[in-house]
Amino acid sequence: MSDIEVTAFIGPAGTGKSHRATMIARQNGIDVIIDDGLVISRGRILAGRSAKSEVNRLRAIKRAIFEFPEHRDEVAGYLAKNPPPKLMILATSAGMIDKITARLGLSPPARIISITDVSTPEEIEAALRERKEKKQHVVPVAKAQIQHNFAGKLVSQIRGFFKGRGKDESSNTIVKPLFSFNGRVTIGADALLQMCRKLLELRDHVRKIRDIDIETDEDRISLSIEIDLNLSGRSALSIARTLQRKIRMGLSYFTGMEIRQVNIRVNEIFL
Repeated sequence: MSDIEVTAFIGPAGTGKSHRATMIARQNGIDVIIDDGLVISRGRILAGRSAKSEVNRLRAIKRAIFEFPEHRDEVAGYLAKNPPPKLMILATSAGMIDKITARLGLSPPARIISITDVSTPEEIEAALRERKEKKQHVVPVAKAQIQHNFAGKLVSQIRGFFKGRGKDESSNTIVKPLFSFNGRVTIGADALLQMCRKLLELRDHVRKIRDIDIETDEDRISLSIEIDLNLSGRSALSIARTLQRKIRMGLSYFTGMEIRQVNIRVNEIFL
């Protein structure tokens, strides 16, 4: 989708990007915004699912960068069928922009706008304080739209008018996502080990689990697994690949963490 001109609007979480998104888009002649997993135009959701619908912060991050295949395909498909001339993507960093554009098949941004370009230090500090104290998030969508796409508490609605061709009303909805109530969630190595063992034990071809080594890096997991296999008419390579896929899908689903790699070593084979 190289014909879509992409503008990036970046700034740390909680600095007021979503609150200012519609105004910045209008000032730059942009009608379509991607924010937190949603494709939005004039206060209406066109495609996607809000990252604020997730129950934990890790899954919210994965949702925002379109890591879930069905979500990614839905949004990429919509943009391919309905390509806007210009598109603005909200993100916390240039690296996040790169992930989103790559996954959606978009061109790199032609322009990058920082929150510091449009907000004073005092405004940013106030937004950060508001986020920390009240745990409230702004979604640049009307309340009637977001309530069908959100798990959490709808707090209030902000209305404003921005002049374009005529006078268009835009709405921001203030929400409290479920993950804002939960505090910090830490998944211990023992819990990851037990999840991995349970996923392996559910597979008929695993005769014995000899060793599982888990390495974590922030929200990413790497696994090295040593097992004995019962072939039962299948090749060891085919079984190992199936196990890799099941472990990756299962741990990603239950933890919301990125599974960097799953290395499986077959120690013994039983016919």
